[in-house]
Amino acid sequence: MSIQIQRDKTGPMRQTVRIRNHTLTADQSVAGGGEDAGPDPHELYDAALGACKALTVLWYAQRKGLPVEDVLVEVERDGSQEQQGTYKLRASMTFVGDLTDADRERLLQVAAKCPVHKLMTQVTTEIETVMAG
Repeated sequence: MSIQIQRDKTGPMRQTVRIRNHTLTADQSVAGGGEDAGPDPHELYDAALGACKALTVLWYAQRKGLPVEDVLVEVERDGSQEQQGTYKLRASMTFVGDLTDADRERLLQVAAKCPVHKLMTQVTTEIETVMAG
C-alpha cells in the first residue's frame, strides 16, 4: 500500500493526502505558515493512536459479545520534551454501554495493546527517504 501526498496550491502549505479511496487535507496552523485547512502531521500521528484504540476496542467487544454502544477517545499531547527525545501522548477512553467495571477494565487493557500503540512504543521504525525515479 502506498499513500500519496501532493501540494494543494490553493493554500501556502496545504497538502492533499490520498489513502486508498480516501482523500483528506493536511496543513499547518496559521502560526506555522498555513491556513489551518486540516490537521498537521503531528495531529495525524496522534489521531492514528486514538483511532486505533477505538477500532481495536470495538473489534474486541464485537468478538466477545460485549454491549459497547460507543467508544470515545481523547488524545492529549505533551510535546514539550520532543526535542529531548520524549513525546508524550495520553489517551482518555470512555466506553458507552451496559458494561461492568471488569468489562471496562478489560477494554482498557485491550486498548493498550492496539497495533499503533505497539508500533509507537515497541517497534523500531526504519525510514528511507529517496528521490523518486
